[in-house]
Amino acid sequence: MQETKPPEHRKRARLVIPSRSDLFLRNFTELVGGPMGHRAAPGVVSPGFFTVERVLILLTVLAALLGIVLKSYCRTNGWETPGQFYSTCYSDFPELFRNRGLGDGAFPFLAKETFFEYPVLMGLIAGATALLVPGDGTARDRVLAYFDVNAALVAAVWIVTVLATARMARRRTWDAAMVAVAPGIVLAGTINWDMWAVGLLALGMYYFSRDKLVLAGIFIGLGTATKLYPMLIVGALLLLALRTGRFRPLLVTVASAAAAWLAVNLPVAALNPAGWKYFYEFTQDRPAGYSSPWFAYNLVAGRLGWLPLQAEAINALALDIFVLACVLIGVLALTAPRRPRLAQLAFLIVGAFILTNKVYSPQFVLWLIPLLALARPRWRDFLIWQVIEGLHWAAIWMYLGQVTSGGVSQHNIDMPYYVLAVVFHMIATGYLMARVAWDVWDPDYDIIRRHDLDDPQGGPFDRAPDWLRIDPVRPSASLLPWRKATVDA
Repeated sequence: MQETKPPEHRKRARLVIPSRSDLFLRNFTELVGGPMGHRAAPGVVSPGFFTVERVLILLTVLAALLGIVLKSYCRTNGWETPGQFYSTCYSDFPELFRNRGLGDGAFPFLAKETFFEYPVLMGLIAGATALLVPGDGTARDRVLAYFDVNAALVAAVWIVTVLATARMARRRTWDAAMVAVAPGIVLAGTINWDMWAVGLLALGMYYFSRDKLVLAGIFIGLGTATKLYPMLIVGALLLLALRTGRFRPLLVTVASAAAAWLAVNLPVAALNPAGWKYFYEFTQDRPAGYSSPWFAYNLVAGRLGWLPLQAEAINALALDIFVLACVLIGVLALTAPRRPRLAQLAFLIVGAFILTNKVYSPQFVLWLIPLLALARPRWRDFLIWQVIEGLHWAAIWMYLGQVTSGGVSQHNIDMPYYVLAVVFHMIATGYLMARVAWDVWDPDYDIIRRHDLDDPQGGPFDRAPDWLRIDPVRPSASLLPWRKATVDA
């Protein structure tokens, strides 16, 4: 008798549905008929045309359109000060198109008479998109076209980021909805090209989760050539390599990332050394940037007559505190009762960098959104954090409207309120880091591991046994396997 194969749907894993697993979301499902019933089997039974990924794409497109609508004032009246601040529609795209020669045909890093204060790949993106705008000069219609071209490409990268996040999440595909509808991306996605770095890092993490280490390294390297923060994931990989004793994934990924970064940077450094170095010199020499804790301190110091911090002191303090935070994260990773997940460590390291860095631009919130969706997909905490970031986003534009033009008094906010917005942003980010750290220290609170998952993004580290765990209570338990064998002998 011929053996029959089981139906295809029996091979599929059931998806984790937010309306079932998240008590906060369950309270907001009445408009759509309440939470999904327990007899439904999403992921096992085909949903037809409206698969999870297609719904996520639709949500992302709607969110991107909303982001464009919120920029309507500037798209209609132009990006002029102080109107662009008071209408909260500021974007670097028009500013750089007019003032960095992009509208006049100057290609960043290739035109030696121009300087661009961003990494190489971001400059190449800025120059390439300028070539897509017909005509010449910086007339209003060309400025608008340049903004629209970049906004459309940001939306496309946003979709890629959502899909990569969804596929990394395995059974928790719906967690990527946080990225698809994130208010932070709606508000700040078109301020700069940061979304490109976010998307490249997401692709790098996706390929790492599939054990494709060379591709993972290439995308991480390209992300670092766009914005420096993707390189921070190397710290997370190092800690997991130490915990598991598997160093090959770390070495292959880092080598591939370095090769990709060098492939982008070396030709530019050889062709235009001064232009290539400008970004790094600018970063080193610039004073505290808006919304950083150092800038907030200097504002308060100026009001109270204290001594302000100069660039050299800020550089040293920011680096020292960040290194200390990384040491603490390393201690947590190596002492936790169970190996941390890659997304948890990446979120903690990037969050520490954001809180200690001497610059915090409003678009930096994009860096953390996909990492939080993977590290701790709790909708209540996510939405509270996004509301606070939205308040900070509005506060900085009102403050800039005042300091750049004086502005109309009813549109301005005084310095203390702006500083409070910065403080609340830092508290909210620190709170999320504390919750992720607690999930690491007490894995019973980690909702990802409640559904027969270990580390969906961990790739070669997924379900790997411990090779090194520091146990302060029982020091003998901290010995490496080869040392244990020596002791037993």
